[in-house]
Amino acid sequence: MLKINQLDKFFGKKQVLHQISFEIKRGHIVGLIGANGAGKTTIMKAILGITAFDGDIQLDDQNITVDNHSALEHVGALIEYPGLYPYLTGREQLLLFANGPQRHERVNQTIEELHLAAYADVKTKKYSLGMRQKLGIALAFVNRPELVILDEPMNGLDPKATMALRQLIIRKRDEGTTFLISSHILSELQKVADDVIIIDQGRLIIDATMSELLKKSQTYFWIATDQDELAQKLLAEQGYVVSNEEQGLKISRSSISSINDLVPCQ
Repeated sequence: MLKINQLDKFFGKKQVLHQISFEIKRGHIVGLIGANGAGKTTIMKAILGITAFDGDIQLDDQNITVDNHSALEHVGALIEYPGLYPYLTGREQLLLFANGPQRHERVNQTIEELHLAAYADVKTKKYSLGMRQKLGIALAFVNRPELVILDEPMNGLDPKATMALRQLIIRKRDEGTTFLISSHILSELQKVADDVIIIDQGRLIIDATMSELLKKSQTYFWIATDQDELAQKLLAEQGYVVSNEEQGLKISRSSISSINDLVPCQ
């Protein structure tokens, strides 16, 4: 769906993106991970054609440039903090950006999806950070785009709202929407992303599925007993992921919270 090839970006003489290349498959959730300042937002701005770049970006085989945004007709985005009109209500903002037939129905549905009803008719100058963030996400969703680009969407959201957003993203992915979502915290996207791209100082260092990445980063406990086969059987019965290796019993770190779980209190 989206192809990025040898993307470079300079601010003056400083190069901030170095030969970035990756693809996003239709219907996938892709996590773009990196520390603050790594280049995540710059990549997203390049995809949206709002910053100049060197290299090629194609969406459904159409080129994207700062002068050609025709490929972006079915793209929704939230980049950095949402720009809102302070004297319009949340509902009025959504109606302003919604297009096409049945826009009132889509606005109402989006308000319901993002749980905005309690303050949808309040002017946004009175919104908290979390309320503003949810409205910004709603603006990205309201036109039912095929590709949604979200820059650090969990910023300002409480745990309940974060969980609800994850569930909504997964549901929309299952309905066919493609996502590119940035974060500086891998664990924020671990439960939703199909694929992950990790950026460090403007360079791509990992492009893999989430399952591949987690498998590579898996850690283990090793224990030795005088009856390894019996210990393996007992641990497996308790739900631990364990294998009997030459060095001893190898237990997946993800299946236990600490080594103390393996040792009953006396």
